[in-house]
Amino acid sequence: MLLTTLLLILLVAGVFGRYQRLLLSRTLMATAFVLLLAIGCGILPQRLLEHLQAPFASPAQLHWQPRNAIVMLGVGTEQVLPGNGVEVGMFGHGRLSKTLALYRHCRQSGNRCTVVVSGGDARHHGASEAAVYGVYLNELGIDRADLVLESSSMNTWQNAQFTAAVLRDRAHDQVLLVSSGVHLMRSLLYFEHAGVTALPVRADYLAAIPCWIPCSYNFMVTEVALHEYLGLLRYRLYSKLGWNSAVTRPGAL
Repeated sequence: MLLTTLLLILLVAGVFGRYQRLLLSRTLMATAFVLLLAIGCGILPQRLLEHLQAPFASPAQLHWQPRNAIVMLGVGTEQVLPGNGVEVGMFGHGRLSKTLALYRHCRQSGNRCTVVVSGGDARHHGASEAAVYGVYLNELGIDRADLVLESSSMNTWQNAQFTAAVLRDRAHDQVLLVSSGVHLMRSLLYFEHAGVTALPVRADYLAAIPCWIPCSYNFMVTEVALHEYLGLLRYRLYSKLGWNSAVTRPGAL
């Protein structure tokens, strides 16, 4: 998407140049060149990512309660070659590892631990994220009786709404929200809107790669960051316009 935008800027610059609007044409070309360097060399994406992840850079301070709910948000699945099933996507393994570590620590403390996996079949692979991730977590050692699968949500907003409904049916003293660092700020906002006050737990940290020559990885992480900013902006805009669903009192589970 970013590369397409840069190409469009250059195309428009070429059109202006053709019609002798040289100053405007050169300004657009210079803008495209500066953006190419700022993004591709890692300067812009690093600033964007740092702002999103700064509140979660330090490990969460955990104090287990008698009844704990560990909510893990799905992040996609991959369709293996036809006939070979559906597996956890490459970005999901950090969340699986963190969820498993939390569960083991919670069980060792002697307290009750429930793991809620949230995610539907957004990519239409024939199996929900919750179902696929649930199999992995069960194989890794989480008791099936401690697993709750929320398989209807297709995005982060629905993750919050549907998971809140699951939690209202179960008594919990504490909710932990496991997701990628870059995703936590938006996730917490949506969950709070749905009435869930959660302790954020970062599963992974995303950073740009400083380089002298623009690299495609930095464009990828920039798009990830911009997706989060757009989600935050849309939430605030919808709130002003009254388009978000009715706010539920935080903590009203």
